[in-house]
Amino acid sequence: MKTIAFVTYPGLTALDLVGPLQVLDPLSAFRPDEYRTVVVGEHTDPMPSDNAALRVAASHTFEEVPDPFAVVVPGGMVSTIEAMSDEKLLAYLRRAGETAETLASVCTGSLVLGAAGLLEDREATTHWAFLDLLEAFGAKPVAKRWVADGRAFTAAGVAAGIDAALHLVATLAGEDVARQVQFGIEYDPQPPFGPLNWEDAPRDMWQAWRATTLKEGTADAPELARRLGVTSA
Repeated sequence: MKTIAFVTYPGLTALDLVGPLQVLDPLSAFRPDEYRTVVVGEHTDPMPSDNAALRVAASHTFEEVPDPFAVVVPGGMVSTIEAMSDEKLLAYLRRAGETAETLASVCTGSLVLGAAGLLEDREATTHWAFLDLLEAFGAKPVAKRWVADGRAFTAAGVAAGIDAALHLVATLAGEDVARQVQFGIEYDPQPPFGPLNWEDAPRDMWQAWRATTLKEGTADAPELARRLGVTSA
């Protein structure tokens, strides 16, 4: 049985977790003797997401799923930066990384994979406002919606996790299964304001938000702050 483990930690972005979970969980229906999905965490008590109205709970502890076939790490803002120095989380990812055939992330979750030393010399992506930070962990930042480099599957910001997960389903079970999953969730994006024009991205606002996020998230982790170039001023 190949276990796909979705990693939780306090303050994660819910869609980073639930979007890919909704895409990958059908593998257990199409291939019930081959795949199962679980949600893992330090404990199974409800924990906050980045939305005050929503809490999430893992189905299993780290100890119960020590050697998953695949791990998927969601992202977030300040809490994700804090997770980059969470030694229990990093230790779990390092152990899983010794044998896992797939290392996946959504949004800033790739920074957590990077902090665990699992993206060295690999192309990877993350939310556009944090993309350059991947270099601090030996990764090669790529400005794409999702990137596959060997066993590493990384997605850009939030909604991109659905795209990357569909590609991962196709990799694991074939394109026909991935298309059936896409029909099942009616994934046919037609945003009301059309595709994004990246020349209009609110970079000034996001740079200010990024600076605050990094400073708050590394407040108690001086080594991480140094690697990310965070100043106390």
